[in-house]
Amino acid sequence: MLKYLWTVTQDLFVTVTLVTWMHAVLSRRHDKCGRTFHGAGIVIGVIASAALAAVKGNSNKIVSSHWNHYIYAFIMGFTLAFILFSLFSGKKWHRIPLCLSGAGFSATMIFYQLPGVMLYPFNFNTMGEGYLSSYYMVRMAGWLLALLLLVAYSRMLYNCALHIRPLRAVNGLLTAGMLVNGAYCFGRFFAPWVNRAKWLGWSVKYTEERFGWIGDWMMFTAYQSMLFIWLTAALAAASLIICFAQNIRVTEPWDNPAQHRKLRARNRHFRRTACGAMALLLLFTGFLTVVKAYDTRVVELSAPETFTEDGDRILVPMEAVNDFHLHRFEWQTPNGVNVRWIVVRKPNSASYGVGLDACEVCGNAGYYERGGVVVCRRCDVVMNTNTIGFKGGCNPIPLPYEVEGGNLVFAMADLIAGEKEFK
Repeated sequence: MLKYLWTVTQDLFVTVTLVTWMHAVLSRRHDKCGRTFHGAGIVIGVIASAALAAVKGNSNKIVSSHWNHYIYAFIMGFTLAFILFSLFSGKKWHRIPLCLSGAGFSATMIFYQLPGVMLYPFNFNTMGEGYLSSYYMVRMAGWLLALLLLVAYSRMLYNCALHIRPLRAVNGLLTAGMLVNGAYCFGRFFAPWVNRAKWLGWSVKYTEERFGWIGDWMMFTAYQSMLFIWLTAALAAASLIICFAQNIRVTEPWDNPAQHRKLRARNRHFRRTACGAMALLLLFTGFLTVVKAYDTRVVELSAPETFTEDGDRILVPMEAVNDFHLHRFEWQTPNGVNVRWIVVRKPNSASYGVGLDACEVCGNAGYYERGGVVVCRRCDVVMNTNTIGFKGGCNPIPLPYEVEGGNLVFAMADLIAGEKEFK
């Protein structure tokens, strides 16, 4: 669940912010014409995204990621066109080109980011248990919650942008956001061309010295992509602060106390809207910092415990593993491979959950104990302790053992047979 809270937010935040501002600016500038053109652009972007998602979902070979540089080119082109036509706001002919460039920008931004988000529900790791499993439902909940929060944020941001005075303030924020996004797209535009841009005289292998500042910027955008999200978030926060500040006091004239109360109620509504959007903005910041760091953390495995070798057998005292906690052991095979296995006593039982510290789904990432439960380090799935030792899903690969003289006895041959999981 946590993974999709931050991944969906990271994928769509910039797009949602810029498309929302674009809709507000065109609506204020050209009323029905602006809303109609831009609404059509949004619909086209969503439909095209659904079509591309369907194609990608059925055949990854048809759509190559190298096509992205064409999308970056369109985004940069529509950005420059919108800014250029904005300079001719006093001309009668500028309305249609401005609306078309704005709609094209939003449609392309949506087409770039939305297909991947649409495919997330079809790629959830359900451990082979299907769409009705708890694994799927938890991940779907995170995906849906992130989308719903982004929709609520968009609505509040739009309401604030509609009433910020003057219009050029919102237009300035939109232009700044588009330029930030355009700078990112400029760097990423060249990435697929590293091996193919013969007209630039580039060699097959990338070197910063060869490509100069273009190469430096390309690498900067690759490693500092979050910076552009934070810059967009800062612009969004600035718009909300402006909206709040402009509605602290009633500045319009009123004829009677009733009209004054109405104006105060209106200002209070806009302040609350700005505060609500700011709260969601802070929540998204938490998703992209705290939640992301927690979800992508590297959990260190506990140190292996001691055991006794007896010929071709390994003996683990039962009294050392009777506390219902996870115990990890490691033995180096004659081939030099360190094979790990875990032992945990099952609750309300005299039996033990025993298996290699690896599974058929997540490989040898290993398991760790968190809050009294066993968790896969790679996919964060909580194990049912009673099923450890059984084959299937994200369960540890079963490892045979015997009970003899107060010890759990493991055959070295069985550990050698499992060394392929740890190579």
